[in-house]
Amino acid sequence: MHELGLYDGAASASELKIGYVGGGSQGWAHTLINDLGQCSDLSGEVALYDVDYEAAERNAEFGNRVMERTDAVGDWRFEAYREMDAALSDSDFVVCSVQDPPEETFKHDLDVPQEYGIYQTVGDTVGPGGTIRALRAIPQYREIAATVREECPDAWVINYTNPMTVCTRALYAEFPDINAIGLCHEVHPFQELFAEIAERYVETAEDVDREEIDVTVKGINHFTWIDAADWAGHDLYDYLDEELERRKPLPGYEPGDMAGESYWSNHFQIAFDLYDRFGVLGAAGDRHLAEFVPWYLSIDAPEEIQRWGIRLTPSSARVGGESPDKMMTTRVDEFEFTESGEEAIEIMRALLGIEPFKTHLNYPNEGQISDLPEDVVVETNALLTGKGVTPLCAGGLPDEIHSMVKRHVTNQETLIEAGFEGDLDRAFRAFLNDPLVTLKREHAAELFARLVEIEREYFTDYDLRNATVVE
Repeated sequence: MHELGLYDGAASASELKIGYVGGGSQGWAHTLINDLGQCSDLSGEVALYDVDYEAAERNAEFGNRVMERTDAVGDWRFEAYREMDAALSDSDFVVCSVQDPPEETFKHDLDVPQEYGIYQTVGDTVGPGGTIRALRAIPQYREIAATVREECPDAWVINYTNPMTVCTRALYAEFPDINAIGLCHEVHPFQELFAEIAERYVETAEDVDREEIDVTVKGINHFTWIDAADWAGHDLYDYLDEELERRKPLPGYEPGDMAGESYWSNHFQIAFDLYDRFGVLGAAGDRHLAEFVPWYLSIDAPEEIQRWGIRLTPSSARVGGESPDKMMTTRVDEFEFTESGEEAIEIMRALLGIEPFKTHLNYPNEGQISDLPEDVVVETNALLTGKGVTPLCAGGLPDEIHSMVKRHVTNQETLIEAGFEGDLDRAFRAFLNDPLVTLKREHAAELFARLVEIEREYFTDYDLRNATVVE
């Protein structure tokens, strides 16, 4: 386990162990390598575990070669493991970023619902795709939690995987004493937005950094809300009405306008439309916000969503890509350290007692959102210190927003129950109750059954034989 010492008045942690589940990742793993390479007061081992051992082995080689660079100040060694229990044994931190093969899962999660007229801008959190993805993830996260319980019960688990709320909730449902948080960067662009608002409307504001913006965050992951924003004592919420008028009309685009733009473009159109309707600013990317309510995606053709300045993410964007060997060679030869904007290292430093850190995260409700049930996973601000996580009070949600959020909380809890019981009939209740599933019951059941059947190999933990919905 880690050793803490004081050097020149600053705390340092040496011989840490980070167990990484999904260590073959081509995204988050490389971001972690980038960030660890620039951190001088933490050191140790990163144990990479992945069902694709070769991918984890490539990342271990990549990480070790990065640490050999003269501009790397971090002192880390990377090793690939074939078994999860060995990778997590005696870990101080566990990072989770896992994903089933998109061509076997994500492709169907997006494409099959479209045959029924259901369009999804992301398909990883709610809607038919998010529901099916949650059902696949729950058994995986039960296994992770059980391994943490046996191998490193005091470790802090940092989850990046979507559906964020369900995955983090599954960790606690399996191991109630686990120390786990879920991290998502969707709020960061809104801090940048408020920094721009400060520069536009506050006479003394110039070159405002997003880290100077203090926002009050409340909700559930990807359906989060901001009801207060401050910069240097200035209430930036006072300027939202003026900013709303500046951005009107909403929607401000025409079908086809976004055809040449990135699938991940975001122009805050839906976020400000929600503010216009309900008086509180939606605080996730528009592609995510659109999936939590029924009206934005009630469209007859995919290009209609472009009126809101976003695009559907087609399944083709989720599969394929450059070969891992070629990608690793290119990245090692051309690798440059960057500011990733991710906060895992700051969080680790805080939990080790080096420096307190305040951010937004996903954590069981202890009253930080007063009108949602206890223990459900919510997203709010929290203070992290050597004593752990202290969620910061965010208050309640306005009635209309509360009713929308509560519907999804209920569905997420139903999915957790279904996942732990292996009960697909119970899972179908959540599927049928999702706002995007605007089908006749028999058509919804057909869609659900088709998705389960296509991805049947991922549903071995469910009682397929006795599920009436998949007969």
